[in-house]
Amino acid sequence: MRGVSLVVHPGEALHVWGPNGAGKTSLLRVVCGLLHAEEGEVAWNGVPVGDASSQFLDSLSYLAHDTALKGDLTALENLRFSVGMKRQVADVELRAMLEELDVEQCAELPCRVLSAGQRRRIALARVLLLQAPLWVLDEPFTNLDAASSDRISHALAAHLERGGLALIAAHQGLNLRSGAVTRLGLT
Repeated sequence: MRGVSLVVHPGEALHVWGPNGAGKTSLLRVVCGLLHAEEGEVAWNGVPVGDASSQFLDSLSYLAHDTALKGDLTALENLRFSVGMKRQVADVELRAMLEELDVEQCAELPCRVLSAGQRRRIALARVLLLQAPLWVLDEPFTNLDAASSDRISHALAAHLERGGLALIAAHQGLNLRSGAVTRLGLT
C-alpha cells in the first residue's frame, strides 16, 4: 500500500475496509509499531511514534485478530494481568466490565474452555478497561452475536464522544453517528 496519508482527530474513527488480503491488518500493525512502514511515518500528537514510544504505547489499546488471552488463566486473571500492566484496577471494576459485556459467568473459567465469542468479548473488555485514548481494533465484531455487536458499537460511540480516537478494520459497516467516521477503502 502506497500513498496513504491520513489524520484522525479526537472524537473520530477511521474505518478501514476492503477484501481479505488488501492490507487492512498490515496498516493497523504499522500504526501500532508492530511493522515498519515501507515509506513515511506514523505520528502521535505530531511526534513520530518511534520517538514518543512510551507516550504512544500508554495511549494505545490494540485488539488483534488473536485475542491474546492465556488459555490456562481465567477471564478475571487475564484482565487483572493485562490491564494491571498499564494501570491499577480493582476486581470489582473487572467484574463490572464482564457483566456489561454479558460474560460475567466466565469470570472464573479458564479461557481455553470459552467460546470464540466469549473470548472476543473478554478481549474487548481489556480494550475498554485500559481507558486509552486510541483504540486500534482489527475486526472487533468477529464471532460476536447481534447483541454483543450492539454493545461494542455503543462503547465505541461513547469512546468517541469522550474525545477518543479509533482505527477499525472491519468488513461490517460501523453503526456510529454520521460525521464521526472516515472510511478508507483498500483494494
